[in-house]
Amino acid sequence: MSKTAALIPARYASTRLPIKLVQDLGGKSIIQRTYLSTVDTGVFDEVWVVTDHEEIHQQIEEVGGKVFRSQQEHQSGSDRIAEALGTVDADLIINVQGDEPFQDKQSLEDLVRAFEDESVQVASLKTEISELEAQNPNAVKVVTDAHENALYFSRCPIPYNRESAKVTYWKHVGVYAYRREVLRKFTQLPKSKLESIEMLEQLRLLENGYQIRMVKTLHQAVAIDTKEDLIRARKLV
Repeated sequence: MSKTAALIPARYASTRLPIKLVQDLGGKSIIQRTYLSTVDTGVFDEVWVVTDHEEIHQQIEEVGGKVFRSQQEHQSGSDRIAEALGTVDADLIINVQGDEPFQDKQSLEDLVRAFEDESVQVASLKTEISELEAQNPNAVKVVTDAHENALYFSRCPIPYNRESAKVTYWKHVGVYAYRREVLRKFTQLPKSKLESIEMLEQLRLLENGYQIRMVKTLHQAVAIDTKEDLIRARKLV
């Protein structure tokens, strides 16, 4: 198997919960817990945090972690981790979200295993959700073809259930895995039309002819975007 590296983009500024990644979560910061839980899965040859800020840099060094200090402004986490490719020596790059402090070993193992199929260039995760949750525009939905490649991602419920049939809805879990050169090429592409409409960067890949292999997971990721999310996460700790 190729050498694998998990890269965790960690931007200091945040909108809904200010400087959320350095917030306390049971004695460690959110970004420290994300880094340590990713390392503890044992799935990766290397784990790096890619950040734009000295405080995050110092926090990761405090727990003995590897840090790449980004020097450029970036529109997305994928753009941020691509800047680190000159330093990180790995063939398979997994973009782990910095605000998800409870990483799941099985999900990440399955994601890496998808690349045993040499045709797979990009992979990501999906999990089944209820019809009610599918109505939430903050839950990104995905539909796939017969080979589990993504056909489309949307903030709307897809597929549209016109005849009130039995429908399974799938939520996209935003952990991406890329072959190294695909990540580099992806971040050099201009922002696409559908990406701009839905505000979903993965649509740039689909619009440019890349396939995204979707891997099923039962793990319900805990993402910390708001103060309420942080309170719930503290209870979990």
